[in-house]
Amino acid sequence: MMISRRNLLKLGAGSAALCATSPAALFAAAGKRARGRIPIGLQLYSVRQACQENLPPVLEAVAKMGYAGVEFAGYYGRTAEELRQLLDQNELKCCGTHIRLDTLTGDALKETVAFNQTLGNKFLIVSSMPKKLLETVQTIKETAKIYDEIAAKVKEEGMHVGYHAHGGDFALVDGRPAWDIFFESTCPDVTMQLDIGNCIGGGGDPIATLKRFPGRSLTVHLKEHGGPPEAVVGEGEVDWKQVFEICEASGGTEWYIVEHERGAGDPIKNVARCLKNLRKMGK
Repeated sequence: MMISRRNLLKLGAGSAALCATSPAALFAAAGKRARGRIPIGLQLYSVRQACQENLPPVLEAVAKMGYAGVEFAGYYGRTAEELRQLLDQNELKCCGTHIRLDTLTGDALKETVAFNQTLGNKFLIVSSMPKKLLETVQTIKETAKIYDEIAAKVKEEGMHVGYHAHGGDFALVDGRPAWDIFFESTCPDVTMQLDIGNCIGGGGDPIATLKRFPGRSLTVHLKEHGGPPEAVVGEGEVDWKQVFEICEASGGTEWYIVEHERGAGDPIKNVARCLKNLRKMGK
């Protein structure tokens, strides 16, 4: 069923109203932003069906909720110029794109860089990799070299290459998490996009991981873990206070990015609730 523009905007406006506070509180919040509050973006995979049906009203609703940016996971048949126009119309930034590793190698790299320059995006994040690339210490180190080479090339364009965490990345390889071996084998210019919920779901410890790699968490996925099926960010078992303290003290974090994938509830309402709860936490 098509989601109407009116209903999407109503959800966005409703979320904004829920976050409204007194003028004094708003002034204080603005002061906190001026001192460098980390902006919050939304990974559009969270609302992928609505994006596929009708992207423009989704972006408008997301902006009205209060999100500062979006991270793409697919472009819904639109050119970079068309996407940039939609972002600008809604005063949204592109805080990342989720792409395949092969779009960053060989002749494809130049096209990928140009596309993202048009979007105004500097974070080129590989969304996942074949298991075989991370199944032995040798393959992990060989893969790390590929990322180092890409990092050196995109750095010249003011960009970062990174890798996004899935649960399987925390499987043990020779007694250690594959994730740890990979990021110890890459140069500091390779961004570690830790997905908090995926890390816990795969048996990892996000707090320890964030601490282990200072300055590498330029963007972080805020995904809940545990709690009831309908739990969004702030309603499960994640120790968000510790996550935020590390990101802001030593992580080098430039963007918090909400990703919500649970099946319960309406995706648009769920991401609005995520942001509402983050605001309650002072973010």
